[in-house]
Amino acid sequence: MRQAQSLHAVLWTAIACIMAGCAAPTPRTNQTSEPSTQQQAPLAAVDTPRPAPALVKKPERISLAPGDKEYRQDAAKHLYTHNSKRIYPGKMPPLLYAIGVLEVDIDELGLVTDLRWMRAPSHAPEVVAEIERSIRAAAPFPAPSHTGKATYTDTWLWHKSGRFQLDTLTLGQL
Repeated sequence: MRQAQSLHAVLWTAIACIMAGCAAPTPRTNQTSEPSTQQQAPLAAVDTPRPAPALVKKPERISLAPGDKEYRQDAAKHLYTHNSKRIYPGKMPPLLYAIGVLEVDIDELGLVTDLRWMRAPSHAPEVVAEIERSIRAAAPFPAPSHTGKATYTDTWLWHKSGRFQLDTLTLGQL
């Protein structure tokens, strides 16, 4: 209920801002050349709100995971769905091109709010960039309904072909 009230507040704030920008200018009644003795009050600083819910792509799914460890499964499945042609089929070979461990923060709408590398494949900066791009492109993730937000960690197993598996859903290695 509280989330719905805050979303409504953001929406009404956005509508008010739009309406204020569309208002017609007030005509000046005093057209004398005398300078005005009244000073205008400075404009109040306005915090930039998050995009109104209507402007944000809504999550396709809701995660019923009770915690971050369980949410990891939902996030991995979501990434596999959005990268189905890039998933390495079968067991991974014994030598991989890159392995990276990444922690991801997801908000109540399923949007990615932060990425933190716990172990980045420094020899392969193109893999780091591609993993980050893939995660951001897959948003919105399943909305974490029980926790309101989620932080999960997964290990990316990267083959030299550009295909990958996530440790959460891996089929193992030969």
